[in-house]
Amino acid sequence: MATATTKLPASLRDVDGSREARRLRRAGQIPGVVYGGGEDPVALQIEVLTLRRVLAHAGQIVDLDLDGTTIPVLLKDTQRHPVNGEPVHVDLLRVRMDVAIQTTVVVELVGFDDAPGAKEGGVIEQVNRDVTVEALPGDIPDGLQLDVSGMEVNDTLTLADLIAPSGVTLVDEPETVLVTCTPPRLEVEPTDEIEEETGLVGEGEAAPAGEAAAESGG
Repeated sequence: MATATTKLPASLRDVDGSREARRLRRAGQIPGVVYGGGEDPVALQIEVLTLRRVLAHAGQIVDLDLDGTTIPVLLKDTQRHPVNGEPVHVDLLRVRMDVAIQTTVVVELVGFDDAPGAKEGGVIEQVNRDVTVEALPGDIPDGLQLDVSGMEVNDTLTLADLIAPSGVTLVDEPETVLVTCTPPRLEVEPTDEIEEETGLVGEGEAAPAGEAAAESGG
């Protein structure tokens, strides 16, 4: 289970438009905001290398160290550059450890190599990688595991097949498809026989009108 032990150092920043945000990014700092909890939003900045490490816990509770003040927060949203994928802005949500919240967690597939469908050449595809859960902040799991070792070709696993730990409620519809196992994809390659027939068809095509007229005149 997740615990609020991951530290995220940050410092206050002045809100001064997009030009200031670009200057911060050039200096290795990522602008962000922390909001919620009945308090006013606060603009902050986080060192980019630190943020990259903490983003591994996206969707989990971390301890925001804002100029010496510790605040439990949820990494709510990260905006990324459309080309290089680097974070350009982060939204943090204040939480109370005694109040349940909803967030998304990653579903990890286990037992892939043992699945009969995969051994037969079937394609196991994870349709949804995240699911929404509700729990106290301290009970939010780092992720959920789904066993696919029993999947046959044409099998489907839904949210109803996912087991949540005690204190965690799965919010999405039970019929939500998580994983499918489709039949092997067959690749049809042209055979010599097909190529020979294609050549014969070409040989039997009518001659252009001009050539036909010349032949009849001769």
